Amino acid sequence: MTDRAFATRAIHAGQDPDPHTGAIIPPIYQASTHVQDGIGGFREGYEYNRAGNPTRSALETQLAALEGGASAYSFSSGLAAEDALLRSILRPGDHVLLGNDVYGGTYRLLTKVLAPWGVETTTADLGDADAVRAALRPQTRIVWVETPSNPLLKIVDIAALADIAHAGGAVLVVDNTFASPALQQPLALGADVVVHSTTKYLGGHSDVLGGAVVLGDDRFDEAVKFQQFAVGAVSAPLDAWLTTRGIKTLAVRVRQHSENAQAIAEWAAQRPEFSEVYYPGLTSHPGHDIAARQMSGFGGMLSLGLAAGPDAARTLAESTTLFQLAESLGGVESLIGYPPEMTHASVRGTELAVPENLVRLSVGIEDVADLIADLEGALARVAAR
Repeated sequence: MTDRAFATRAIHAGQDPDPHTGAIIPPIYQASTHVQDGIGGFREGYEYNRAGNPTRSALETQLAALEGGASAYSFSSGLAAEDALLRSILRPGDHVLLGNDVYGGTYRLLTKVLAPWGVETTTADLGDADAVRAALRPQTRIVWVETPSNPLLKIVDIAALADIAHAGGAVLVVDNTFASPALQQPLALGADVVVHSTTKYLGGHSDVLGGAVVLGDDRFDEAVKFQQFAVGAVSAPLDAWLTTRGIKTLAVRVRQHSENAQAIAEWAAQRPEFSEVYYPGLTSHPGHDIAARQMSGFGGMLSLGLAAGPDAARTLAESTTLFQLAESLGGVESLIGYPPEMTHASVRGTELAVPENLVRLSVGIEDVADLIADLEGALARVAAR
């Protein structure tokens, strides 16, 4: 399957028709346990749902194929996946170098949950090679990057960062949630591990929670597998099936997300109400050239800075009608959020605090003219305040 094109792998990897009935869609194995043929006589290796489930296995095969990984593990949420990976690699006294623009939940996990365990986290501009080298320590085990980042859409050269991290004896982990494997393949660029909130573009329909760890080789395979089994934050069968179903349309969905976001970014760049437009598809974006080189498209996420300040940003976020005010991203419907008090409330007052005049858009696949008209109407309401 690895020699097939991405869209083909998304539909067929791990999705063989049911051998008993010929059903084109593999069934949901909604079972908590599996009958054994004698003690230890597991059928196809399955014994208990926490240890393994055929529906989850199908999703994990699909995920590994999409990212070009050696193996993949599916979890009940993106943060559960991150936690399992971090506990698989880190030990007390280790250091994590984190990008200076990341999802607030990742920062909270590292600084509130793992810090008391003895893990230290510092941040740096991972797009600055000298800053990265200066921030690395002998105790640095992981360099953790989002590209594009959340919510400022910063772009980091994955191949260059991989070289620096490896020279310092660290593992490079890339959160590929914003790009999705449809647009970016971090393992092929030198990353060691990819993580996802599969809730987002992979699931794609705002109806399922999930996370994934995809490993580039077998170094951490047994450790992550053990964490998945021992801690038990696994995908439920229905959740795994829903994610698999969403992945099958990933290629076509992300193409439309990207086209719509590009059009909205170009429109916003001409509007005086916006002091900043954060979107790597714009040639004015500082990471545009790197994004064009390592991505096959620029994605459906963009952020806007309101020239009139925080009150205008809050009003805009509360004034749209097609863009629904909600956290999360990557669904077919468009969402708008105010990161300082929503997705990134946990980093307020820290070095990762986001601008107070910022709104974040998850651009859906509706007609883009309708989406722009919705934003224009919201701007009119901001002006009328």
